[in-house]
Amino acid sequence: MEEKKGEVVLFGTWASTFCTRVELTLKLKGISYEYVEEDLTNKSELFLSLNPVHKKVPVLVHNGKSIAESLVILEYIEECWNTTPKLLPEDPYHRAKVRFWANYYDQMIVPSFYIIFGSKDKERDKAIEDLSQLLKVFEEGIEKDFPGRSPFFNGEILGYLGIVIGSHACNYQAVDEAIGVALISEKNPEFLSWVNALKNCPLMGETLPPHDKLVARLSARLKSTKV
Repeated sequence: MEEKKGEVVLFGTWASTFCTRVELTLKLKGISYEYVEEDLTNKSELFLSLNPVHKKVPVLVHNGKSIAESLVILEYIEECWNTTPKLLPEDPYHRAKVRFWANYYDQMIVPSFYIIFGSKDKERDKAIEDLSQLLKVFEEGIEKDFPGRSPFFNGEILGYLGIVIGSHACNYQAVDEAIGVALISEKNPEFLSWVNALKNCPLMGETLPPHDKLVARLSARLKSTKV
């Protein structure tokens, strides 16, 4: 059931994984919102006034007040619409661990994808190996901190960590197709199985960017870095 708490507007771009995670959360909570596609090559004065510090998407505007940074937005939505389904587990320790691994993913794993995109030949091979090692740490940490349970779902429903990871990693096939290399390999079977489980979630499937459109965008970005 939708809970109305004033006007909600999301400023984003269709290919941004950080915007996807906010859309997933809004849909999961049943919150009506207006979506505004922002041209990052020609940012509007309105957008710049809403996020004057980082000047990046996503930006959520709720009752005329703006909130920036995707993880901050997710926590804001969870606190403001404190109804089921909940994004975070009830136990404070488990909440802390979920937040820890979400931050690890954003701070360590996401940047490694940018390094791969900006490199080539032996440098790219090393960057891919570095990514595999980071994913191994993630796999081992999740299995240690959440034995016998999935931290990506709250029951059958997407949770905070599932949204954070899935919004990015569920695009792996488009990334592989654009770059011509499988970035998530057999060296990280647990991570791949978790991502595929997230990808099979209907809400994830309907919210992710269109595969072919994303491949075209990533391929164009790759070509621009080679010039």
